[in-house]
Amino acid sequence: MRKTTTPQHINTTTHLMKANFKILDTTLRDGSYAINFNFTASDTAIVSKKLEEAGIPYIEIGHGVGFNGSEKHGKALESDEAYLKAAAETLTTAKFGMFCIPGIARLSDIDMAADYDMGFVRVGTNVTQAELSQPFIEKAKKKGMLVAANFMKSYGLSPKEFAKKVKLSESYGADTVYVVDSAGGMFPKDVRAYYEAIREVTDISLGFHGHNNLMLGNANTLEAIEVGYDIVDTSLQGMGRSAGNACTETLVAALLKLGYDLDLDYRALLDIGHTYIAPLYSSNGRHPLDITAGYADFHTSYMRMIHKYSAKYSVDPVILMQEISKIDKVDVSEEKLNELASSLEREENLYIGKFNFSRYFGEEQG
Repeated sequence: MRKTTTPQHINTTTHLMKANFKILDTTLRDGSYAINFNFTASDTAIVSKKLEEAGIPYIEIGHGVGFNGSEKHGKALESDEAYLKAAAETLTTAKFGMFCIPGIARLSDIDMAADYDMGFVRVGTNVTQAELSQPFIEKAKKKGMLVAANFMKSYGLSPKEFAKKVKLSESYGADTVYVVDSAGGMFPKDVRAYYEAIREVTDISLGFHGHNNLMLGNANTLEAIEVGYDIVDTSLQGMGRSAGNACTETLVAALLKLGYDLDLDYRALLDIGHTYIAPLYSSNGRHPLDITAGYADFHTSYMRMIHKYSAKYSVDPVILMQEISKIDKVDVSEEKLNELASSLEREENLYIGKFNFSRYFGEEQG
């Protein structure tokens, strides 16, 4: 059993609290957005092995958009199979997995992953389109994988309506259902509200994936743990799409300070993030469009369209994001966005280049 390495300067309670949750580190998948999907197979092998040695039980790898993402959503440096092979040949105790979006991924991708003994798969759909996940969940279960249904843009439904979708995923055979704060705009009270609504109808395992657009990624993840979610997502250095995710190292430090008994090597996690990830990743301050995404519950996979129509009509992309989110937070229609942008006040001297749209890679819409 790995001993928790608690820094001497961190005060913990006399009686350590049992950790009834697991951490899933998604640096090598969600984090790949921040470097235009440029992790190599060697990077995957080295970082995933280090994470395993530090005690992380679930490690997500591959293209940020998931299986077959390179086809239309930003080409990764390596193939899905190369990432699978790297993890399969390296890991011995931690489970590795990939993301899977129906309409981008193919059922044959599940077969390929099974050939490499992949331990888990996360099937991601918009919260309003959970029905699309059924064939992928059923196939992955037949292959013996742990399966999570990730409800992207969870905020698109009220907690009560969300709970109905959870029952649907449960009927397909999902082991876990994820509340996903895709835009990073939730508050801790929202994390709790979704949990309570779900627990009124089912005791299925629950996960939480939080982005950091309003700098609440760690706070929301801590709330998820305290409320009773079973799995929480983090990434080293907080590396991830848009403003990034809850940060593995700082979350673990906070949990230790709160008095949780973690089977994790805290110092090793600090070293992995500092040595292998920090040199690749610099947030360069807080970006206006990331902050606006959190404020408006806007998913940054639509940023290409925001760029296109804010430039076409010389309208502030901040305003355009806010206004389109009032119409639909889940599925942004290009036709509706064009119509909306054309109706907004034009700014003749607006310099669109200052928003640096080139920092947004990959579109998670099939």
